[in-house]
Amino acid sequence: MDQTKIYILAIESSCDETSAAVLCNEEVLSNYIANQDIHFKYGGVVPELASREHQKNIVPVVDQALKQAGVTKEMIQAVAFTKGPGLLGSLLVGSSFAKAFALALQIPLIEVNHMQAHIFAHFITDAQIKTSSQPSRKIGTGTPKEREYGPDFPFLCLTISGGHTQIIKVSDYYTTVLIGQTLDDAAGEAFDKTAKLLGLPYPGGPLIDQHAKTGNPEKFKFPHPKIDGLDFSFSGLKSSILYFLRDETKKDAAFISKNLNDLCASVQHTITEILLAKVEKASVQTGIKEIAIAGGVSANSYIREKLQEKGKLKNWNIYIPKMAYCTDNAAMIGIVGYFKFLKKDFAMQCTAATARWEL
Repeated sequence: MDQTKIYILAIESSCDETSAAVLCNEEVLSNYIANQDIHFKYGGVVPELASREHQKNIVPVVDQALKQAGVTKEMIQAVAFTKGPGLLGSLLVGSSFAKAFALALQIPLIEVNHMQAHIFAHFITDAQIKTSSQPSRKIGTGTPKEREYGPDFPFLCLTISGGHTQIIKVSDYYTTVLIGQTLDDAAGEAFDKTAKLLGLPYPGGPLIDQHAKTGNPEKFKFPHPKIDGLDFSFSGLKSSILYFLRDETKKDAAFISKNLNDLCASVQHTITEILLAKVEKASVQTGIKEIAIAGGVSANSYIREKLQEKGKLKNWNIYIPKMAYCTDNAAMIGIVGYFKFLKKDFAMQCTAATARWEL
């Protein structure tokens, strides 16, 4: 076997996507994801059902990932898996499979923090990136960079998802520092709860983005939380939206349907302003102009657009992940696994999944 090529099998099962990927060094050879449609009728992820679906999916998903990559299990040199944070029952399925696979083949086991994986998705290489022209490295272009080696160090990463909203200072491949986080609800939860109030089906975040495209973001004003430092809060915003809709629908029962696009645009605009205000503050405090976003909510088109505009205004270098690597996927687990493999940062078989795991 070519010793310069390191083949890693990666497993992601932190929520309701069962995903397996095969990487050769930084390059993704396959990234297979099985979604769980069973949760749609409940309006959100049901943890017990999620873990049962993972049990059904894990073996065929891994099998498909290996076949798509053209790799046999004997070629795999390590198994990386999501240890946490996430739903414990879901994590147990992925971690148990990874431990068994590694034990059977007598290869190293690598535990990965889910949020760190979102950040390092920027360093993934795939066939599309390899064949595309590399963008300019000029500071201040505000241009998204889907490039082979990711941002320059140090950089700031805004990680936004249904369960987390954080600003992370990334100094190198192995050093990350949390400098800001939500004190209550995450930005993704604010999107989803608002969507539910507006009568939109689950998952509501992408639907808000869709409706907002033809709405007026300045139509309705919602308050910004007054939180010191670099931390966030979205519980107050959710409450203000709830009370606003309650009062307006008392006056006009059809208020939401008449103003749906404007409501979506206004809420999205408010959340984006809150996020970017803190990023700007973090950039000033640290002096860092390398700015990245990651996590499921980083797929939001308005956030991407406004971040690029802010980048041009503030002379930032902006890094936006490919859509395929925004939501939960095993490729992002694999890239962290690769860097840990180089450092020989391996886990013991006694390692256990954990619902909470701080960076």
